[in-house]
Amino acid sequence: MAIEIERKFLVTGDGWRAAAHEVVPMAQGYLNDLAAMDTGAMKASVRVRIAGDAAHLNLKSRELGHTRQEFEYPIPAADARALLALSVGGLVDKRRYLVKVGGHLWEVDEFLGDNAGLVVAEIELADAHESFQRPDWLGVEVTDESRYYNLALASHPFSQWSAQQRAGAAAP
Repeated sequence: MAIEIERKFLVTGDGWRAAAHEVVPMAQGYLNDLAAMDTGAMKASVRVRIAGDAAHLNLKSRELGHTRQEFEYPIPAADARALLALSVGGLVDKRRYLVKVGGHLWEVDEFLGDNAGLVVAEIELADAHESFQRPDWLGVEVTDESRYYNLALASHPFSQWSAQQRAGAAAP
């Protein structure tokens, strides 16, 4: 079974841009929505992603927090485009910047479209208690806040958040 241990943070400033060694454009959509997950009708999100020239189908268990089951499979780009047309909610468009810091790879996502203005950084760890170097552009941790999950951003994009939500206050 594939286990993902991932922590997510808001980003402050632009210091990460100069350190990025690769930028990958991404478009992704979900074949189920946040409501299906919240009610328990579905126990995993089903995502289709086109990242650069590669396409994947991804299933991720619905646990909140840093540790979840994750399964990812490469699919033909034509299939991914057809599946994106079947997506529930909006598409999530973003640029992913890859930044190495202290032996770890950070993925900094700069969201576009309806989620423009939101920038988050994620780090995958081998162990939930693994230590890592915090770059100076790293802001508050939002790992346990589901509104920052891409599935939630597809259903309720950043552009629809209240000023209080955008300022980082707890979700209503």
